[in-house]
Amino acid sequence: MTLEGKVAIVTGGTSGIGLASAEALSARGVKLVLHGRRREVLEQHAARLPDCAVLAGDIADPATPEALFALAIERFGRVDIAFANAGLIHTGPIEAIDLDALSEMIRVNVDAAFRFAYTAAKRFKAQGSGHLLMTGSVLGTKVRPNAGGYCATKYAVEALCEGLRMELAGHGVKVSVVEPGLVRTDLHRDHEVRPEVVQNVPEPLLPDDVARAVVFAVEQPAHVLVPRVMVLPAGQPV
Repeated sequence: MTLEGKVAIVTGGTSGIGLASAEALSARGVKLVLHGRRREVLEQHAARLPDCAVLAGDIADPATPEALFALAIERFGRVDIAFANAGLIHTGPIEAIDLDALSEMIRVNVDAAFRFAYTAAKRFKAQGSGHLLMTGSVLGTKVRPNAGGYCATKYAVEALCEGLRMELAGHGVKVSVVEPGLVRTDLHRDHEVRPEVVQNVPEPLLPDDVARAVVFAVEQPAHVLVPRVMVLPAGQPV
């Protein structure tokens, strides 16, 4: 299916998977609304990507989802794709876990993601079309030590996508979850030791690898749904 002229909202669009997906969609003629915390970075992206509007701020602000859709409608007149990609990660052993950081992760990965997803679902159901995508994780399908809280947030995304997929079946609305393995992104920028070193994965995924999966999901014909797509580094024994 051609994506030329479609309109997509992408959260977490300043870098990593969100930016790579936005770039891949833009290359196929998709008009964009990008959201992230860093206004100056978003504006730099908008200056080089055609038909790109931006909104900076806290994704966990309850007003953000409606503001994103309002901006898309004002600028482009429609929304066809909504990609809930913004996320945080905080992991560690019981003795070292920061409960405030854990709560902030839950606020972004679950509360904010759910608000965005339901806002998109309501609008797409009313218009009889649309594609909601959410960034999950391989750790939304299995658990590893020291990462129970993060895994729980991604299990929540899996459950929501499955429930919305069934609820929206027959309404012209698609729901997909993308499940990456280890990806080299800014998500781990504050780690003292890079995860690929800790996990002995010398060649993790790049954001472009995940972006190809996003494009694969949204380019399917109208009668075809890819409900989940898992993308792993070939050398990650997860």
